[in-house]
Amino acid sequence: MSCVVLSESGGIGHLISKAQTQSLLRGMYPGTPIPAARARVPSSSEAEPGGLEASLLELFHEHQNSSLRLRELTENSKKEAIRKASRVSDLLVDAVNGGVQECFIIEKRIELEIRVLAASIARFMKQTDQWLTATHAINTAVKEIGDFENWMKTMEFDCKSINAAIHNIHQD
Repeated sequence: MSCVVLSESGGIGHLISKAQTQSLLRGMYPGTPIPAARARVPSSSEAEPGGLEASLLELFHEHQNSSLRLRELTENSKKEAIRKASRVSDLLVDAVNGGVQECFIIEKRIELEIRVLAASIARFMKQTDQWLTATHAINTAVKEIGDFENWMKTMEFDCKSINAAIHNIHQD
């Protein structure tokens, strides 16, 4: 004996045996006893219009169709949520990277300024050393001038002493 199975899309599938039907139902409802079927389930073309079977088949079709629509809607919503989450993630990464990029540019400017300042400091140190050397030379020259002046005063005093001695010897 065989019966009609509805496909997932809501259409009529192929005929399967009673054993296959019971196996299918056991897989769908594990642990639930399945009563033995006594009669064959008529296909939708065999069901009498307006009858109980036709109403059940119609309800089953409506349920299948609404399940499919709901599944598609859920899948579309999931895809849209993933797209939007990806977009938000990209925007956040761009915002963070923009800040990092700005910090990197500022860091490079600071490094450049440090190099310029180091060069200026080296130049000023060299100039300061030159000034120190020049002031030391001037200081030494001033000391020598002071020594020369002192030597001149000593010589002048010695010359006056010798002149006075010679003058005294001539007068005697």
